[in-house]
Amino acid sequence: MSFSRGGPGSDSVDGLSKRAVGDGGDPLPAGFRLDSSRSARSDEVDTLVAEADYQADANRSFLSRLYTGTGAFEIVGHRKRWYLVTGVILGICLLSMVVRGFTFGIDFEGGTQVSIPATSASVSVDRVEKVFAQTLGGGPETVQSAGSGAAKTIQVRTEHLNEAQASRVMDALAAEFAPELTRADVSSSDVSSTWGAEITRKMVIALIVFLVIVTIYIAIRFDKEMATASLASLFFDVIVTAGVYSLVGFEVSPATVIGLLTILGFSIYDTVVVFDKVEENTRSFMKTYRRTYAEQANLAVNQTLMRSINTTVISVLPIIALMVVAVWMLGVGTLQDLALIQLVGVVVGTFSSVFLATPMLVSLKERNTEIAAHTKKVLTRRTRPGAGEPVPADRTGGRHAAAGVGSGAGVETGAARPTGKRRRSR
Repeated sequence: MSFSRGGPGSDSVDGLSKRAVGDGGDPLPAGFRLDSSRSARSDEVDTLVAEADYQADANRSFLSRLYTGTGAFEIVGHRKRWYLVTGVILGICLLSMVVRGFTFGIDFEGGTQVSIPATSASVSVDRVEKVFAQTLGGGPETVQSAGSGAAKTIQVRTEHLNEAQASRVMDALAAEFAPELTRADVSSSDVSSTWGAEITRKMVIALIVFLVIVTIYIAIRFDKEMATASLASLFFDVIVTAGVYSLVGFEVSPATVIGLLTILGFSIYDTVVVFDKVEENTRSFMKTYRRTYAEQANLAVNQTLMRSINTTVISVLPIIALMVVAVWMLGVGTLQDLALIQLVGVVVGTFSSVFLATPMLVSLKERNTEIAAHTKKVLTRRTRPGAGEPVPADRTGGRHAAAGVGSGAGVETGAARPTGKRRRSR
């Protein structure tokens, strides 16, 4: 095979770049072009140059490759593994919701709340719970502290108590903590089951309205496959967040519902960011045989991975601050419901947009006959004798096995797959 020297206006070698500029390992030196009149295998070399022009820079550190988006982290190619992981997570969460259920707060189920000032060190959650159990013969549903300093209180929530039962409990608490507390310091309030049912109804309506609006937006914004993958990711976030809440056993309150709606918006945002990059990378991929749809989508995930991580960290930091300052330092126990669901939702939303939404999108796209034919042609060109680009058995998630590859253009077998890093001379 021979090459001819090209000047500044040299023809394109791979159809996408003016010249194959490399560091000595590229098939063509800088400034050379193919001489089709003296080459019977220019098609194979064209494929070789196109593939060798994009490789991961192994000399960079892990963090550097992650930051630049050229780490070649194989996510889409291992999508069966991620399907298994998400399936296990979903199974655990669904099982917890069926077996353990949820601990609904007084705002949803109705009941009685007794409040005791905790200005004295002798007034503690354990002692309050013990007095309550001894007085009525059974423990309350929840006992938690709220506030700090002179405003600190201990709140006891239980099923509805009649007037006589509530009076007995308040008398017993006043006697237990006398003289620091008097009967007038202990108070009780009731929330009817009708009010709880109304709150539940409004919660369900708010969730349904949100999902309907999001579904309409996604249907308009994306094509059929992207919309399906986005909605699957969204419902995964809802189920897993609710499942974790069931596993932990935290009380479901109105703050929980507010937090859920908040993190669902975050999940949609992260998925839209990733899919925007996928659309950009795959806009004209059918016009060349450089990469498959799966490889372009995997490149998009790599290019947005650092952004997803940064967004998650920035979102999680104030939530952790809320848990540390408000819950542990100030003792506002009611805020732990909001903090937990937001923390879980942000992490789960990032996971689903990277490891579920994009792999599922690729699986759905590969059912398209045109994309499937394009993928087959790309892989066939790489396995031609002399193409110099062997196909590892797992490069497409195990769907395509590698055939025998010859030496052809003189490039060693086992060459790296295209990953998104353009090698340049140094």
